[in-house]
Amino acid sequence: MVQSPGTALRMDAQTFREALEHIPTLRTLLLRYALVHHGQVARTAACNGRHHTDQRLARWLLMAHDRASGDGFPMTHEFLSMMLGVRRAGITVAAGQLQKAGFIHYERGRIEITDRPGLESAACECYGVVRRAQDQLLGLPPGARAVYRR
Repeated sequence: MVQSPGTALRMDAQTFREALEHIPTLRTLLLRYALVHHGQVARTAACNGRHHTDQRLARWLLMAHDRASGDGFPMTHEFLSMMLGVRRAGITVAAGQLQKAGFIHYERGRIEITDRPGLESAACECYGVVRRAQDQLLGLPPGARAVYRR
């Protein structure tokens, strides 16, 4: 599922296997990515059972912001409700709290991060744990946002 606009590439499985065989650094990077992704999935499962919707929404928006090319990106409440496993009305309430605090601005189908440090303060600790592991194992790409520190 593509969650944001951009370019996607694909290759067939045999070509991919050959690339992993012939480019050890690609294999290493992919294994590190798999480790980070596994940790993120495990942390998200725990987060979904322990933290409030507004904290989880802030975490998810920070992750989306990390991957976006700017501060604004297309995002619907319906999509967010599906991603967080809550009713759409819960997203509306949580997004309203974050907007009232001045951390985000949203209009129909679009969210803009207006105060990233504030949004980080509203998120649960899960974002920082996953982000630090990602930065440690994969490094920080050129031009990427600074490492989250709570």
